[in-house]
Amino acid sequence: MAIVEVRNLQRTYKQGSLDVPALRGVDLDIEPGEFTVLMGPSGSGKTTLLNQIGALDEPDGGSVKIEGRELSGMKKGELAALRLERIGFIFQAYNLIPVLSAYENAEFVLLMQGKDKAERRDKVMKTLHAVGLEGMEHRRPTELSGGQQQRVAVARAIAGEPALVLADEPTANLDSATGYALIETMKKLNEEQGVTFVFATHDPKVMEHARRIVRLVDGKIEEDIRK
Repeated sequence: MAIVEVRNLQRTYKQGSLDVPALRGVDLDIEPGEFTVLMGPSGSGKTTLLNQIGALDEPDGGSVKIEGRELSGMKKGELAALRLERIGFIFQAYNLIPVLSAYENAEFVLLMQGKDKAERRDKVMKTLHAVGLEGMEHRRPTELSGGQQQRVAVARAIAGEPALVLADEPTANLDSATGYALIETMKKLNEEQGVTFVFATHDPKVMEHARRIVRLVDGKIEEDIRK
């Protein structure tokens, strides 16, 4: 079964008195274990599509299913629980909690999930090791480089073992070498642990590693290439 099923998805935004279509009847399935890139120029709809898949926004038409569950019929609390348990998020701006250490930031989702202390410690330490941050668990975000902060964000996204990780321009604020290293880390997580990733990005480095590239233009899928 596909993790994500999108059917005839439509989303329009207001800009003053104008209606601006962001998604125009998009159909898309994401299978378990995919490493997929949504690409396209600014305004193509890739971030809007990512937000719809992540249950962060409501469509004007069509449907999104996550693991067979239709999002439009779910209450706010159910959507929040779905995001907590089944979807990990990586943002361009890291979105770490500045007063918390790398360990505590990575642990945050597990705390929200109600995991006990021993399980949290086991998962966090394994995850920090997996993203190359072993020995840095007590550092706060201000004591980490941009690349290290984004690695903490990756650790936080995957620590709760979600079915799906959504990443919006995760390398945009990183230099070329650091961005490449981060993508290598995520590709390793994909290959060794089966983590499913969907990216919205302009970055050629991410596209180079993708096994599937979905190109959007003016809110429609123009190309869907599997390598």
